[in-house]
Amino acid sequence: SDHMENIDGYLMKYTNLVTGWQYRFFVLNNDAGLLEYFVNEQSRHLKPRGTLQLAGAVISPSDEDSHTFTVNAASGEQYKLRATDAKERQHWVSRLQICTQHHTEAIGKNNPPLKSRSFSLASQGSANSPGVQRRPSQNAVSFFSVGHHRLPTGKRVPIMQPDHLVDVREMMSQAEGQQRDLIRSIECLPASGHLTSLDQDLLMLKATSMATMNCLNDCFHILQLQHASQQKGSLPAGTTISWLEPKISLANHFKNGAAQNFPAEINKPASVREEQSLAEPCQLTREPEEINADEELEDICDDKEDDLGAVEEQRSVILHLLSQLKLGMDLTRVVLPTFILEKRSLLEMYADFMSHPDLFIAITKGGSPEERMIRFVEYYLTSFHEGRKGAIAKKPYNPIIGETFHCSWRMPKSDVAANAGTNSSAHSPSEQGTLPKDPEGQAELDYYTVKFVAEQVSHHPPVSGFYAECVERKMCVNAHVWTKSKFLGMSIGVTMVGEGVLHLLEHGEEYTFSLPCAYARSILTVPWVELGGKVNINCAKTGYSASINFHTKPFYGGKLHRVTGEVKQNMTNTVVCRVQGEWNSVLEFTYSNGETKYVDLTKLSVTRKRVRPLEKQGPFESRRLWQHVTESLRDGDIDKATEHKRALEERQRSEERLRAETETPWCTKYFLKDGDGWVYHKPLWKSVSAAQTQQTDSN
Repeated sequence: SDHMENIDGYLMKYTNLVTGWQYRFFVLNNDAGLLEYFVNEQSRHLKPRGTLQLAGAVISPSDEDSHTFTVNAASGEQYKLRATDAKERQHWVSRLQICTQHHTEAIGKNNPPLKSRSFSLASQGSANSPGVQRRPSQNAVSFFSVGHHRLPTGKRVPIMQPDHLVDVREMMSQAEGQQRDLIRSIECLPASGHLTSLDQDLLMLKATSMATMNCLNDCFHILQLQHASQQKGSLPAGTTISWLEPKISLANHFKNGAAQNFPAEINKPASVREEQSLAEPCQLTREPEEINADEELEDICDDKEDDLGAVEEQRSVILHLLSQLKLGMDLTRVVLPTFILEKRSLLEMYADFMSHPDLFIAITKGGSPEERMIRFVEYYLTSFHEGRKGAIAKKPYNPIIGETFHCSWRMPKSDVAANAGTNSSAHSPSEQGTLPKDPEGQAELDYYTVKFVAEQVSHHPPVSGFYAECVERKMCVNAHVWTKSKFLGMSIGVTMVGEGVLHLLEHGEEYTFSLPCAYARSILTVPWVELGGKVNINCAKTGYSASINFHTKPFYGGKLHRVTGEVKQNMTNTVVCRVQGEWNSVLEFTYSNGETKYVDLTKLSVTRKRVRPLEKQGPFESRRLWQHVTESLRDGDIDKATEHKRALEERQRSEERLRAETETPWCTKYFLKDGDGWVYHKPLWKSVSAAQTQQTDSN
């Protein structure tokens, strides 16, 4: 037909051989059902650089943008491709889908499904049994035969009645049993030979079958909710049903006999919990170190995480790990593979959120409470983009308890003054343009200094405290964050539990704020980061508040990384500023006077942080603590990085067991427990308050 046409042309292909994308010449061969690519058009008469069988493949437009799509072959191989525009992507996707459907149906006609609804291995014999020996042309997908029930032609699916739920539950129980038998059959295979229990296709089958059963249980629970609501009456207008964690426990799944070869300790005995939260808050027994900012040097480290590298090479390990996880499982105690780590600690990631110190300092220079709240919202929304290191979603190191990170930024006062003036033209004419005097009365410096310190104050639960201050502007921020991660099927969700408080001591104002959730999507292909959830910013003294929504992409349509928000005066319920856009691209601020300002985050200047050289850092400072892991990752030596990482984690467990045996609570270095939160031991608001009291007494 006209639609079954051979097409060719240049597309960009993501490769793990070099960082980023490369142009390649692609040819769709409809007759053979092949997608081939060459280095360029001139070399198409040579042997293709790569070939994909399209029968059984899945062609998926990407959620990342309107140009990207993936071709997932039945063999497990994947091409991630990018067209020049949305129209060209649609052309390729439609032609590939037509070719795929044609060749998939041709295979189906030649191999009709079984009448029985079953999952069965070709043989349950020993490793030497002929049935276990796989022919070279036989992949793991064809090794299994799957049949389906079909409805009689012309009959419609009946409306689900309450008694049908019992039948559904019975069918699902049968499916769970069949899935359990499938897992057992795979794990009974030998560890070596033509077909092993670690075959990549079989690991994929284990992972996807588990995710499918979890999804079915979710759907069944939704049906139960609908039935319950119908018993009580119709659902109220606007009611939505959310995806929930499975309420029906799945049957236990068997551990693979070779699981100990992988760095996942899911079923090992849990280590002793930290008793810090139950004990009385202890005083600081380790003397806090005063960091000399003059010893810090401008950071030259720039570890972007744009290359999949070992992630693609170790995909079978990821599949094996996923096959052991359950939907909603807490990943706090799961040791994840080293190759998915980015080359920095979580504590340093919090520091990178402050890579725009000019916007941070400019908050307190606002001439009115309204302007200061708007400036804080602007700074808050610009902080997340630079906090990420590249487009690929990788995980920072889990900080060791007692680990610390120190850094600072120096910001020319002229840059902050210019920035403040630019902001004020958009929404307030009351900018105070004068430069502040040095609070100690010494010779005035031509730059502001923002100091940052972070500490891992608890291991279970994992809680980090961080604090930053600018003494010259009498402002500081104190926060504590408990990271809770969960397995969500084909993604991982991280909830940031905690609270931060920004203190503007010059104005006597405190701004409380929270952090959004983070999601690592598409963990089996090219993982990427998405933020989601609603956060609030409040200032009790002025009555101004902000509500910000980070929107996750819906199943169909919609944009990625979308954020909306508004700033209002609570007393009058008046909205003084609205914001919309993408948190990693362009933000649009519309003010109450009708003016609009656009902020392109990709073009914002980034101030490099200043860090002490490794030789001057303490043994528990992040970069020195993790230096061998980081160096091994940079060298691409995953085994060596894993060895160093395991040594650090084992030392932490040993010390934790010793503290439990001696009933010795952990004592922090820079942060003290304050109710449910953690507060820096020497915050700026205490020293400023003491100075004011001393001045009052002298008068």
